[in-house]
Amino acid sequence: MTDVKVKKSVSMRDTFGDTILKLSMEDPAVYAIDGDLANSTKVDTVAIKNPSKFLQMGIAEQNMMSVAAGLATTGLQPWATTFAAFLCKRAIDQIQVQIAQPNLNVKMVGAYSGLLTGLTGKTHQALEDIAIFRSLAHMTVLAPADAVEVEKMMRWAHKYDGPVYIRLARDNYPIIFPEDYEFELGKAVPLKDGTDVTIISTGTETSRALEAAEKLEADGISAAVLHMPTIKPLDKEAIIKAAHKTGVIVTAEEHSIYGGLGSAVAEVLVEEAPVPMKRVGVKDRNSESAGNNELLEKYEVSAGHIVKAAKNVLERK
Repeated sequence: MTDVKVKKSVSMRDTFGDTILKLSMEDPAVYAIDGDLANSTKVDTVAIKNPSKFLQMGIAEQNMMSVAAGLATTGLQPWATTFAAFLCKRAIDQIQVQIAQPNLNVKMVGAYSGLLTGLTGKTHQALEDIAIFRSLAHMTVLAPADAVEVEKMMRWAHKYDGPVYIRLARDNYPIIFPEDYEFELGKAVPLKDGTDVTIISTGTETSRALEAAEKLEADGISAAVLHMPTIKPLDKEAIIKAAHKTGVIVTAEEHSIYGGLGSAVAEVLVEEAPVPMKRVGVKDRNSESAGNNELLEKYEVSAGHIVKAAKNVLERK
């Protein structure tokens, strides 16, 4: 069980920018590839401080991924970054055919994922990226909960030989993990123990899951929180163990309920440990631009909606 001490909020994108700069300086094989969004994704750290390792592809995401594939075939390690919405939809054919199928060592970073994209509008929101990337053979899919985990994941991905997708958020999120935390591929991270219900969350939704668990405790409901930083490969054993322990599962993600974490967990439960389950995520509807709190409430992914889902599913226990 991780000793959770939620501290100050830090931006995932700032940590990404700092870490990719360090990697580009430490390893001659690492190159940062940008889709004309360096200031937003913070990969401009490389452009400014290590320009020989920065490649600007412009607003041409399909070409960017083809270039990344080509670099990987020469033994280099490209880190291609743009908004998650553009990466998972605009360039998916190139990613599938040129990167995933040949199992190339390309790292893909989807910035501004989920709903909270700083009023950029619905065209820039990504609610399908987990579903799309986890359907690709050979693809590893990761979603960090805080800035500490971003750096740890990136360090792991740098050593791993194969395609990796990392889902990042725009805004600041509370620091959950201590500096000595180590990311382990395919392993869930228990953040809070509980006996009545298990909340399985990923990415940005994990801090909201912890908040929801506190609210449930205040209402006399013991809620466990299981953070799932790796969506593919999934920690099936942890899911089965949680189902046997609490008998009730709630999944939480800032993503569509179709094809994401909730679907992945449901696939495990239906085959291995059927228990009452509820998915918290964006339902079958289009998103829109608005303030953060308004979006979280309207699309039912706030901490309050996790609490509501837990109470609802407990009635079926």
